[in-house]
Parts: sequence; structure tokens; C-alpha cells
Amino acid sequence: MELKGKRILITGARGFVGAHLSRELERRGAEVIALDARGDDPADIRDWQKVRNFVSKFAKFDLVYHLAALMFVPYSFKNPRETYEVNVLGTLNVLEICRLQNVSRVVFASSYVYGQPKYLPVDEEHPLQPTSPYAWSKVLGENLCRAYHQDYGLDCSILRVFNIYGEGQSDSFLIPSIARQLPTGRIQLNDPEPRRDFVYIDDVVQSYIKVAECEGGEFEVYNIGSGASYSVNDVVTYMIEAWGQDVEVTYRQERRKGEIENVVANIQKAKKKLGWEPLIALPQGLARYIRWYR
Repeated sequence: MELKGKRILITGARGFVGAHLSRELERRGAEVIALDARGDDPADIRDWQKVRNFVSKFAKFDLVYHLAALMFVPYSFKNPRETYEVNVLGTLNVLEICRLQNVSRVVFASSYVYGQPKYLPVDEEHPLQPTSPYAWSKVLGENLCRAYHQDYGLDCSILRVFNIYGEGQSDSFLIPSIARQLPTGRIQLNDPEPRRDFVYIDDVVQSYIKVAECEGGEFEVYNIGSGASYSVNDVVTYMIEAWGQDVEVTYRQERRKGEIENVVANIQKAKKKLGWEPLIALPQGLARYIRWYR
């Protein structure tokens, strides 16, 4: 799909990923329609009538990126009903809009669905083992996409994105929480050991672009990550180096219940079928983030 001149609906367009993706699509000449509760014309993704009224203003869409979600795992444990309503019912509403408006393609944002890995790196065939209401909501959303593909022929692509970071991310996530502490000269965190596959926001945006540009027609799932894992302590070390000043670091040695010790994505499918691969390694990405933060 050539994106120039296309009308593209993005749910969650003013969120972290949505805002970056919107700017890139507009730079490429696409018309972006933002469906976001924080917008000037808000539509609660859970409210079918509001969503339908919003999209009825437009004749057609060429593509839908469904990014809107409650995505903070600890919040999902405290607020499971709201998490399921937004993430599952919202997905159903988006898919039904696609069916009614004959939208040719939808891209669904997923993550955290593999749980404790049985092997590394984790490929797309790894069993799904959700360990939180958020993760369960994403598995249910993926299944809805599969059902609409099977029953109605909707072209669905699932991007299972690993640990995103970059400019504009919420302070509740690891890297922004570290950055917030750097100016104080002291960093305090719970556990230095868990390892994650961190992928920079610019690389993630390019994966969304690539999946839209590729030939569609199927139901496909892609891992989007860096293909390497780094510990919390590694992240702290790189950020302090980029900060350029001495910082005292302490750990409470508190491990979260059910903590996943290590996860790394197998990204060979995305490389082969999408022609996508990450270009920004973690030290480089964290240096960019620190420059932006300052």
C-alpha cells in the first residue's frame, strides 16, 4: 500500500506510539484521522454509538491502526473491568467499524502475551501465556482479529511489540522513571536483574509503516523487538553514562510477584516478510532519550 494520499484512522492517536506514528504518516503524505478520548472530538472507544457517529463523518478509510488501550500492567491488576472494557470491547468496536465500512486492513497493537518464556528467543509460535488482565485483554483482542479475518476476510496484522521506550513515554515506565531521578543525583529501584528486549520508538514506528506497505490479505503476527535483552542495571548504567554526571544507585532487592527474569524477541519473521529491522541499539537510543529529556 502506498501511504501517500491514504486516509488512515488511528485509535489512541494522541498516546505515546500514536503521536509518533501520526507525525510519520503525515510526513509521508497520508491523511490521519485521530480517534482518541483526549481529542477535540472525543469518542470513548467502548461506546459503540459514539465510535460509529465519529467515523460516519468520513466516507472511507484505507487503513486502521488500533493502538488505543489501557496498557500499564499494575493498573490492570487494580482495574480489571476497565482494562477489559477498553481493550476488548474497544477492539470489537473497531473491527465492526472495519466490517461495516469495508476497510481493507487493520493493524492491531499487542504485547506481553508470551508470559514466562519456555525458550529464547521467543518466536511467534511460542505458546501464549498471559499473566495479567492487560495481557489477557491483548490475547482476547488478537482472537477477535482472527475471528473477523476468518468470518469476514478482514486483513489483520498483529504487531507484538516488546518493551518500547523513547521520547514522550509515560513516567510510570522504567526508563522515564530513571530519567526523572537523574537530576537528584540518586536513583532507587526495586530489582537490578530482570532482562527485557527494549526497542526504540522510531524503530517501532517504522514497523507500523512497513506492515502497512507490505502486500496484505492474510492474518499475520509479527514480533517487534531489538533481538537482544538488557537488565535493569544495564539500562541504568547506559543512562548514567549519557547523563555524564555521578549518580548514586541503590536497589531495594524487591522482586515483583511472577517476575519474568529474561525475555528476548525472535524478529526473523519481521525481517524476512516486512523487510523491517531495528536500527537503533539501546545505548544509542538511551543517549537520544537523555538529550531529549534535558
